[in-house]
Amino acid sequence: MRLYCGACLLAGVIAFGIACAQAPSAASKTLSSEELAKLLETPGKVFFLDVREPEEIARLGSVKGYVNIPLSRIDSRLSEIPKDKLIVTL
Repeated sequence: MRLYCGACLLAGVIAFGIACAQAPSAASKTLSSEELAKLLETPGKVFFLDVREPEEIARLGSVKGYVNIPLSRIDSRLSEIPKDKLIVTL
């Protein structure tokens, strides 16, 4: 399970970097499940971003607490992503 979650987080960070027309920065990081659990202890510190397309969500289901902004629309919706929180992508 941890390997799958880590792979999803890494893919999300890379996809988000590509969507923003830049390589993932040194601040980009893959979180372990333990690190994420610790972050979750402080409400409001993390923004959960689901970049999957509607077809993927229909097939795989949504994840409670994540805000869906499909990768294909991220350029036009960047203002919806907070700049003062850690972004965890799926």
